[in-house]
Amino acid sequence: MTDVLIRTEGRAGRITLNRPDALNALNYPMCLAIDAALHDWQDDPQVALVLIDAAGDRAFCAGGDIAELYARGIAGDHAYGQQFWRDEYRMNAHIAAYPKPVVTLMQGFTMGGGVGLGCHASYRIVGETSQIALPECGIGLVPDVGSSALLARAPGHLGAYLGTTGARMGPGDAVYAGFADAFVPRANWPDMTARLIATGDAHIPAHPAPAARLADLRAQIDLHFNAPTLAAITASLQAGLPFCADTLRQLARIAPLAGACTIAMQRRLGPGPRLHDALELEYRFTHRAQAQGDFLEGIRAAIIDRDRTPRWRYPEGAPEAEIAAMLAPLGPDTITFPETHS
Repeated sequence: MTDVLIRTEGRAGRITLNRPDALNALNYPMCLAIDAALHDWQDDPQVALVLIDAAGDRAFCAGGDIAELYARGIAGDHAYGQQFWRDEYRMNAHIAAYPKPVVTLMQGFTMGGGVGLGCHASYRIVGETSQIALPECGIGLVPDVGSSALLARAPGHLGAYLGTTGARMGPGDAVYAGFADAFVPRANWPDMTARLIATGDAHIPAHPAPAARLADLRAQIDLHFNAPTLAAITASLQAGLPFCADTLRQLARIAPLAGACTIAMQRRLGPGPRLHDALELEYRFTHRAQAQGDFLEGIRAAIIDRDRTPRWRYPEGAPEAEIAAMLAPLGPDTITFPETHS
């Protein structure tokens, strides 16, 4: 079975993730195929828009396929992951800067690499089942694939909260936080898809989105996640209120180095970053994540051994020097974006 179906129909270039049993997890060959298709259609007059969707009901894309990254990393082959991330980030930038409308239909889980594929599009559609999240800190990584830019653009200090806790956004939350543009009931998706293919017109009437839980939590999130570091945020949350206790439990499960770097990245990027700047900063971390971070240990505990007891490098909190080292410029290994301008 082909992992990603790429074809043209009517006025649309169509990309369908086709690994429903794996929650449409994104592997390296899929990234390369998607980027190649985008290049092929860029100057094709028959293709008026690109439509990206996924097979099955459970997930648009629940993240990157990390089993191969783990196997290569444990064997000492860090170059594989570094090249995967480099090419994936370039694909993310390509989607964001694409000269034709890109429409993504994000049912079920959209996490990690799925956010990079779905949430940089020009028309991002969610339905009743949509659950968008960035749980990377739980496996020793930082929110990447350009998601640090989306987090930095979110209202108030939602970015710091969502990026560290991995809290899931339902459809209303996703629209509120800027990860989606429109809510369309799932029952309307077949007719909407048929019209997009037939006309090439990306105008999509939105329906009223469900209530956003994040809007109700916004005051508490802004109060505590306004602090400059993860340690200061944790200290602020010692108030004992239900929101504070629940958030502290979520933060207790993440890798301290990854969480501290996530906050540091949000502070560096500011409220309106360029996507390229965010991707370049993310790549500083991911380039080093296997050799110097907790990424391999996080995968071992969550996916390989499933013991849920990771042995993080800095269980008492990451030193400032280590945070700075993970986010230091890469010199000749810096990622570049030769063909996009986002």
